Amino acid sequence: MASKAIQIMDEHSRVPVKAWVDGVLFEDEARQQLLNTSQLPIVHHHVAAMPDCHWGMGATVGSVIPTVKAIIPAAVGVDIGCGMMAAMTSLTAADLPDSLKGCRLMIEQAVPHGRGRRGGRDPGGWGQPPEHVARYWQQHLAGGFKSLCERYPALEKAKYLEHLGTLGTGNHFIELCLDEQDRVWVMLHSGSRGVGNLIANLFIEQARLDMERVQANLPDIKLAYLSEGSEYFDDYIEAVAWAQAYASANRELMMQATLHGLKKVRGLPDFTAHLEAISCHHNYVSHEHHFGADCYVTRKGAVSAREGELGIIPGSMGAKSYIVRGKGNPESFCSCSHGAGRAVSRQDARKRFSVEDHIKATKGVECRKDKRVIDETPMAYKDIDAVMAAQSDLVEVVHTLKQVVCVKG
Repeated sequence: MASKAIQIMDEHSRVPVKAWVDGVLFEDEARQQLLNTSQLPIVHHHVAAMPDCHWGMGATVGSVIPTVKAIIPAAVGVDIGCGMMAAMTSLTAADLPDSLKGCRLMIEQAVPHGRGRRGGRDPGGWGQPPEHVARYWQQHLAGGFKSLCERYPALEKAKYLEHLGTLGTGNHFIELCLDEQDRVWVMLHSGSRGVGNLIANLFIEQARLDMERVQANLPDIKLAYLSEGSEYFDDYIEAVAWAQAYASANRELMMQATLHGLKKVRGLPDFTAHLEAISCHHNYVSHEHHFGADCYVTRKGAVSAREGELGIIPGSMGAKSYIVRGKGNPESFCSCSHGAGRAVSRQDARKRFSVEDHIKATKGVECRKDKRVIDETPMAYKDIDAVMAAQSDLVEVVHTLKQVVCVKG
């Protein structure tokens, strides 16, 4: 199949940008941000932009950036390891109660979520972490974190244990969905929480200072990078790997808690899960080989889509989501979009859309319908069907999911 990407360059580009944006919104700010990235001397072969791409802090959300002997911490982002997990259950739509409010409330009770007010209790963290969470921390994550803290004591202030197995805020969610055969899936989205944010900002600042010391001529200081052999590079590699492991564990523990909570819902029959389960990062860096070179591939809002590999592309609170199988397209560095992608900023969404608009857009979905989630309303996102059409050479659809319950932080 011929590539559906369009190629973009300007007089400053070192390499082209290949963008899968046919038929979808492609904002000028994102285009310029991608062109800025294409100027960097560390970028290998080309930059790939997925159909959900939009302007982001540091680098374009929905971009795939291959770099040689260097990494851009701000491109990896502040939610290191953010990603998706989905599990198919033995339940069907006929097993669900007429009112799904009980399911939503039980999920909200099972998984801490949201953000507290300054000085108050943090509803998004464990007051007292459950025993199995504390045990997982000690067995799998504590040693690596202690090693990092010995070199970077500022990390100790993170709520690393309180946030393990918790949802967070913003676009993070837990959903119950129905597939094309009315089978019930549990799908969730979260990352490395506060500790990942702290790690990211620490090394973003170190990269900026490094660039200022060598007086690098960058098109945007947010694209500052750490090079192999530099003072902080190896520590960043170690810290990112640890944060990505934390993010994966966070999703697995949330999935366990969600499934356990659902088993307590009155009227819901006993069920099994993990009949088919997928977990994938979409904000991360990986060492790979592309176009004749070993490179660090940063997927900032993009999913690995090697041939035969399963991935998850969610829509919005009121739209379809997809379980996909990668086609291994080398032009995208074997990647695909990580979602629908924002069409308007959070601030603009709050100004443009009303609670009434949100209620109409989420009809049939048991979810919050108040002004605090307006920035996540479906109209704030691109059309997921157009996004999927634009990347038909990158993935094939395995399952189409439609949420019936959505829990937001």
